[in-house]
Amino acid sequence: MNKADEFAQAGKSAVLQNVHGLMEFLQKFPPFNQMEPPHLAYLVEHCRLRFYAAGESILKPADGPVEHFYIVKQGRVHGERPLGSGRVTAFEIASGECFPLAALIGERATRTEHLAAEDTFCLLLEKAAFARLFALSDAFRDFALRGVSSLLDQVNQQVRLRAAETLGAQYSLDTPLRELAARQPVVCNPELPLQLAVRLLHEQRVGSVVIVDEGHRPLGIFTLRDLARTISAGGGEALAEPIATRMTPRPFHLPPTASAFDAVLAMTERHIAHICLVEDGRLTGVLSERDLFSLQRVDLVHLAHSIRHAERLDTLVALRRDIRQLVERMLAHGASSTQITRLISLLNDHTVIRVIELAIAELGDPGVTFSWLCFGSEGRREQALHSDQDNGILFEAANAAEAEQIRNRLLPLAQRINQDLAHCGFVLCPGQVMAGNPALCLSRSEWSRRFAGFIQSATAENLLASTIYFDMRVVWGPKEGCRQLRQELLERIADTPMFQRLMADNALRRKPPLGRIRDFVVARSGAEKDTLDLKEQGLTPFVDGARLLALAHGVEDCNTLERLRQLVVREVIEPRDGAAYEEAYQFIQLIRLQLHQQQERQGRPYSNRLDPDDLNHLDRRILRESLRQALRLQSSLALRYRL
Repeated sequence: MNKADEFAQAGKSAVLQNVHGLMEFLQKFPPFNQMEPPHLAYLVEHCRLRFYAAGESILKPADGPVEHFYIVKQGRVHGERPLGSGRVTAFEIASGECFPLAALIGERATRTEHLAAEDTFCLLLEKAAFARLFALSDAFRDFALRGVSSLLDQVNQQVRLRAAETLGAQYSLDTPLRELAARQPVVCNPELPLQLAVRLLHEQRVGSVVIVDEGHRPLGIFTLRDLARTISAGGGEALAEPIATRMTPRPFHLPPTASAFDAVLAMTERHIAHICLVEDGRLTGVLSERDLFSLQRVDLVHLAHSIRHAERLDTLVALRRDIRQLVERMLAHGASSTQITRLISLLNDHTVIRVIELAIAELGDPGVTFSWLCFGSEGRREQALHSDQDNGILFEAANAAEAEQIRNRLLPLAQRINQDLAHCGFVLCPGQVMAGNPALCLSRSEWSRRFAGFIQSATAENLLASTIYFDMRVVWGPKEGCRQLRQELLERIADTPMFQRLMADNALRRKPPLGRIRDFVVARSGAEKDTLDLKEQGLTPFVDGARLLALAHGVEDCNTLERLRQLVVREVIEPRDGAAYEEAYQFIQLIRLQLHQQQERQGRPYSNRLDPDDLNHLDRRILRESLRQALRLQSSLALRYRL
């Protein structure tokens, strides 16, 4: 090889090393870490490196339409804008970050002057090469168009990946939050400029900063989501404002002793990604959804978000499979039946809400304010995977004529919603307890008269059909009308001892399947031979008993376990009895969920009927004792109401 060839080879080697080094550098930062290697190589090959001395202008509005895409290789860049007679730094761009995407895509001049805050090296990509890369790389195009939102998605993807890698870790949803929030929270005072708070987020590699007062009490929280909204609404100018103007005030908080399940539930219900831990008024920690992912085994918050933002009914149908997988994994990792049923009910609520929104979007707004009611197990937040529809509609009307007019406008929508819910797996109610039934699409005064009729003219027969309505809540729409109805209901029942006695008699009709000779009383023939019904014979005695005592003593909550706890507080039942009833109810519900899980895996239809011989010795023993507790509750009702 001659000297010329050696020099050529050395030059080629240096170029390759430089390309390789730049690719390694860029792969540390989004969106370049998401790009395919050929596309990243194209970027590097078409870039040139340029030096800017401290204070030198890199890009300014007077330069006209932007001609280059810039990546900070080393150093810092400030975005400055005039403010009064001076100038203010609106934002800072650090190593690995890029600019000015909006101006480049919009083929316009930048609105901010970009200055080198110190000696800085930038990679420059010409406009034509940028356009080519924009067309080639989905990851790059997504980032260029969505900016901060795309970064948030990448963070979530990484978190979910880490969660998948830790599935074998032995954690529990009962873990206290103080064990999960290991690091000290990142805090600041209300006057801190937003740009410095953003730098704090970057330097500390966290998703939130908590704004505190002198006593370390939380005043607000600022997260990456808030940053995305701030930039979208106010652009770079907002970064010069105090963080207090852009924070979310009065952040939700829990005590450090609260459980991981409490945090999961709060995040899913409130659509939040961070929870402050507060003890004696002082901030002690911050828990993010990423802290919970390895614990949860599944991305519960992400699943709820996917349901709430589904654009088509078919998407909701597909997401029902994810809910089933969620339940299976939670059962496998020891979650309690109460945790599982509450989360199923919460995700079902999200599904119902989205079905209603999609139906209104397609059929048009009926122009009437209404509330979507749910009854029965959904009203109590005690749903299992297999659930019938039990729903109705509540609206306000001045008189009967107006009520009829409004009903005629709402019924087509209600019937469509019922059918769409059935498509999502919520079985149509055989008894027609559905909002599409004109008898259950009523004004508040009509509902009031219906409930009054249940109480004043109750018979043993019609009471069986009416108790489902006493477990009532709003899933969608205003809640005040339902609250007023419940208050009326409690007052009427408290003043009608005869109705309470009829309810007690009704609660004694479903006897727990316990025998004097054999452990369990099971069906002796037919398709149900050798089985008992976990729902009707096991759970219903607790549900009916707790409902009766709660209504009779002014307890507003509909959930069975909450009713039992409130009855203990009000000294209606003894604390030891209340605890025994709770444990028994939860165990029967757990066996029922496990039965449904087994039926799902085997491709069999859902059923609440169980052959006790399929249980192991310990589970049989606990089930027998749990059913005895149901019998004890019924015996106490018989004594209380002299039946």
